[in-house]
Order: sequence, then C-alpha cells, then structure tokens
Amino acid sequence: MRLLLIYLLALFFSSATAGPNIVLIFVDDLGYGDIGCYGSKLNKTPNLDKLAAEGQRWTSFYASGSTCVPSRRGLMTGSHPALLKAAKLVNHRNELLPAMLQKQGYATAILGKWHLAGYPKDFTSSEMHPLECGFDYHFGTPGSNDVPPPPGKKQTREVFDNCDKFSFPVPLIRGREVVEHPVNQELLTKRYTEEAVKWITEKKNERFFLYLAHNMPHAPVFASPEFQGKSENGRYGDVIEEIDWSVGQVMATINKLDLDRQTLVVFTSDNGPWSMFGPHGGTAKPLRGEKGTSWEGGFRVPGIFRWPGTIKPGEVSGIGANLDLYATFAKLTGGSLPGHIPGGISRDLSETLLNDAPSPRTTWYYPGGSEAWRSGNYKIHTMTKVRSSDPDTRKRAPVEVHNPPLLFDLSTDIGEERDISGENPEISARLLSEMRTFKKAK
Repeated sequence: MRLLLIYLLALFFSSATAGPNIVLIFVDDLGYGDIGCYGSKLNKTPNLDKLAAEGQRWTSFYASGSTCVPSRRGLMTGSHPALLKAAKLVNHRNELLPAMLQKQGYATAILGKWHLAGYPKDFTSSEMHPLECGFDYHFGTPGSNDVPPPPGKKQTREVFDNCDKFSFPVPLIRGREVVEHPVNQELLTKRYTEEAVKWITEKKNERFFLYLAHNMPHAPVFASPEFQGKSENGRYGDVIEEIDWSVGQVMATINKLDLDRQTLVVFTSDNGPWSMFGPHGGTAKPLRGEKGTSWEGGFRVPGIFRWPGTIKPGEVSGIGANLDLYATFAKLTGGSLPGHIPGGISRDLSETLLNDAPSPRTTWYYPGGSEAWRSGNYKIHTMTKVRSSDPDTRKRAPVEVHNPPLLFDLSTDIGEERDISGENPEISARLLSEMRTFKKAK
C-alpha cells in the first residue's frame, strides 16, 4: 500500500510539473479592433470571444515589431528586435523557442507562415528551415502570402484589387517537399486547420507545442468558398470569420480529446493591420495608426490566454509582449532562457496569468522607421509617420521628427490625440532618458 501511495504521488507531481500542452495561434496583420471581444461590430467572432471570456484578455499586449519579420524574431528569440540588431539567427537555432520546448520533451509543429529564413532560392534546403530550428513537423509557406509578387508587379492596392487566388506564386511546403506551387490561397486557412486537428489528435498522448501561424489576414486576403460573401465586412470580414471558425475547430478537438485542462491556448497577431489597403486590411480602432508605424495601432494587438482550471478568467491592463512568451513558456515547462542571443529581455508573465500579480513589464520600445517609448501610462514619440508606404507606389512614407517628443497619457487618451508635452516637460525628459538607456543595452 505504501509503495502504491509513493507511486501515485510521484505520478501526480511528475504530471503537475511537466508543463501544459501549448497551442500558439499567431495570425498575420490582424488589427486590435478586428474581433468582437476587442470591439469589432462588423466581424462575427464567437469562438474568439468565447476564448477570451474563458481566459485572460490583455488590453496592452504588444507585437515585438510593427511588421512581420521583427515580430517573429522577437517571438522566437525572447529578444527585442531592436537589441538583436545584426545577430544571425542561424547561429542560435538551438536556442529558438521551439528548440527550447523540444529539449523539454515536447512534440513541436509549425503550420503556416515561418518568415525567419528570408526567401532563399531553395527554402527546402535552407539552414533556417523550421526543421532546423526545433520543429519536428512543418507545413506552410516560407513567408508572407504576397511574396513573390506577380511577375513584373509590386504589392500595390491595384494588384490586390485585381489578383486571384493563384496570382502570387507562393509555394506550399510540407517538410522539405513543395506540394503546391502556386498555392491556392483560398484554402490556406482551411488546410492549416485540418492539419492542426489531425496533428493534435496524433499527439494527444504527448506533450505538444503547436505553432499555428496563419497567413491571413495579410493582403491579399482570401477565404475558402464556404466563407465567401458570408460576413458583413466584405472579403476581409470573410477571412476573419474563417479564422474564428479555425479557432473553434482547434478548441473542439482539444475538448473532444479531453485535453482542455492540460492545454494553454494563446491567440495574438504579429502586428497591427495594413489599413492603408482599404478593404484588404483591418482596423486598429480605437487605437491610432496601423502596421509599420509606432502609433499604438502598429504594435498593440489582441492577446488572449486560456487554460481552464489554471488561468482565472479576467482582463489584464498591464503591459505584455509576444517576446515575453519565451520566458513564460520556459517557466511553465521547466525550460531555460537563451544564453547567447543578444538583447534578451523576455519577461515571465506566469505570475500574472496564474496568480493575478501585476505584469513584470512596465515599459515598451517601438522601433521600425519611426520611434516611441512607453513607460507606465505615458508614451513619447520622437519620430512618427502616417503609414509604412504609399499603397499605390509602395514608396516609403516620410518620417516626421519631433523635438521635443510628443507625449501622450494612454490611460486617458488611448487614441493618442492630445499631445501633453508642453504641460509635462519633466515626464518627457524622464521617458527620453529611459529610452536612451534601453537602446544602449546589450
């Protein structure tokens, strides 16, 4: 009897410390205001709304960058992309997020967009292929669904207006084999979802990490035939509602397999919406700005965490960022932070998630052509721009320099409409000093 009790206790503590399954749903160019639980009245997102109601909904959650690649570099390294600088990730493949989890015994898979290897001539043999970076299984595209563009064209509003599902010669790759070229973009969300359901089912008896990195709603936007013309928000709304369906399918699978209380599900976006492309992009409202800017709309994105029985449902107003997922996942699984990647500032959010503690992150730096710094509720802008580029020519947008910096109180002015720098020079000076210290960090 005593031996049986010892065995059961050992089994209990082993399972309790093994860490949860992790499903990270990472969408592309979704705006802060694009889903119901963050204020959308146009897009119907019942599955995401349910996910948020059953978990924690963060209202100041940031992408690591305001464009695709910097955001993913931050996510995968736990480092701020501004501090990574010219670091070659190929030299740190065994320290990337999936490799860390793989070392902890997790089965790992990426379904969707990678975008950490650039666009090599042969992605299937790239040194930065996902299978070289800690993933056991891969099915997706090398990068964004608008690269390469149609022959002789640029990624302009006119091209997005007139393209079809095969216009962009983007390959779909399983492991190291090209399975479709060009891929039918109408089916991307559906196919990734089907793969997710299948893979989770296959790995139900293992600890697993699924990185479901949808290509959508990055322009050009496409939904499968079952969703076309169904929303009240045109093609873009169709795409968002199919993503919501995908979340529902993943959650139904987790529930069906009785994995609900063993699985942490995180939903977020890689950056803000590409609003300059009109019906091909979303909205960050009530935030100002969009993808490629240092306004809140470029960086602040939905952040939802659900883990029944462990994460108490609620709303978190503290600051968090996608690069903080590295330290958080490491803490929950017994893993380690990377020891050699420069600029590592990932913060462990687990005490906030599990025990309602204040977020350990109190500041945020916004780089990428323009520049801003947040400290608590205050934010300065030293440089701003309206958008990343001209949607008709793709010429880079001009940058306006501000000396002294613009200053906003985000607690009362989430839309960054009223510059209060003239009334608070000491606050502007403090934030400017903090930002300069951050930029000097190694």
